[in-house]
Amino acid sequence: MVKEIPVVYLQAASCTGCAVSSLNTASPTIKNVLIDQIAPGVHINLRFHPVIMAAAGEMAIQVMEDTAKQKKGGYVFVVDGAVPMGANGVYGTVGERNGKPVSMLQRVTELARDALAVIALGTCASFGGIPAAKPNPTDCQPVSKVLAAKGIKKPLINIPGCPPHPDWFVGTIASILLKGLPTADDLDDFLRPKAFYGKLIHENCPRRASFDEGKFAKKLGDEGCLYEMGCKGPITYADCPLRKWNSGTNWVIGAGAPCNGCTQPEFPDQTSPFYEKLVDVELPVVGAYWAAKEAK
Repeated sequence: MVKEIPVVYLQAASCTGCAVSSLNTASPTIKNVLIDQIAPGVHINLRFHPVIMAAAGEMAIQVMEDTAKQKKGGYVFVVDGAVPMGANGVYGTVGERNGKPVSMLQRVTELARDALAVIALGTCASFGGIPAAKPNPTDCQPVSKVLAAKGIKKPLINIPGCPPHPDWFVGTIASILLKGLPTADDLDDFLRPKAFYGKLIHENCPRRASFDEGKFAKKLGDEGCLYEMGCKGPITYADCPLRKWNSGTNWVIGAGAPCNGCTQPEFPDQTSPFYEKLVDVELPVVGAYWAAKEAK
């Protein structure tokens, strides 16, 4: 007997980048994830995904709503994008009900309330990201604040990144299937899996030796640490230096550009300007400084 785990993937205020990134998973491939048993005896049944599903319109919306009713308390709900809460969510809608638009806020509220667990995929869903950047006229908020405002207490996992690495998403799903929902010890203070977000980029950066020796790049293309060029690696938690991107081909600093801190709750407002040096961090204890700042 194969156990099926229904998944509903909803896009709110997003650019589809998180969906495209996660669909480009290399090992396992997205074909393996959707067709094979991602864990022995367990199969993911992706019921709703606006980017890749064949159905559209009322037919697609019906599948989503039927899943929430028929699999109540037994499906995983993935949210991609921030949630517009301004004017009761009028700024973003997903489908209709009885001839009237249904807001993203209402969809997230309803689907989260009946889910087994909620995954906020990408920085927008996890922390607000670009849609919630100042001045935020639509009052976009991360999934965590929506759940808190609606009094919904469900297990929540944040997988930030702009976009997130496909391994972070697929790896989290696989871990849930193999071990069950993560415990408090498995997540950091921002509900990110420590397996992927447990270390500062600065700790594993191949240019760390240049930082320790005080050798800093003065312009893009120079050798040396990119801290002077605005690199946010000293305050950013992710395993990009070890995992790399595009099937392990390269990553941002390997390509000569500074990290912009996209996995952090401060992105983009407090990590901008991206190409200007951090001015309020005392070296060389940048990691300890930022950890203390985040704890406040």
